[in-house]
Amino acid sequence: MKEKNWYAIYTKPRWEKKVSKLLTDRNVVTYCPLNRVKRKWSDRIKTVLVPLLPSYLFVYINTAERQTIRETPGVINFVYIEGRPAIVKDYEVVRIQRFLNEFENVELTAFHPRKNQRVMINQGLLVEEEGRVIDLRNNKVEVAIESLNYSLVALFDKSKLINH
Repeated sequence: MKEKNWYAIYTKPRWEKKVSKLLTDRNVVTYCPLNRVKRKWSDRIKTVLVPLLPSYLFVYINTAERQTIRETPGVINFVYIEGRPAIVKDYEVVRIQRFLNEFENVELTAFHPRKNQRVMINQGLLVEEEGRVIDLRNNKVEVAIESLNYSLVALFDKSKLINH
């Protein structure tokens, strides 16, 4: 049996829970991160579960199961990075699960690197290396990685960096 990984899939708007149910019925392991949010109606306040990532869902599959996912009603496609379906690391899914179990009303904010900001690389050969943003160009970020009193300067896609 081939190795399974978590993949992110893109769904029709407001279909996250429906797609999760359809895939679960097909014995596919899914994770739809649900945020507990307090909503106010005229007569009461109620806690409701809303998808943390609108139109996104995670599936735990092997490569042979990709076509089954694509054929599921409500699924638009996999999320792609560099021309391939994006693999989400197990620890990232666990981190999201733990975070949502502990907190309510979670808000997502986009990461926008700034000059001189400290960042950590989260993909590729330099994974977990720290650096400092030198310059920003469109979707690319120039990062200096200082070690042994030398600066190794590399250009990274913004998606490969996290705030540090």
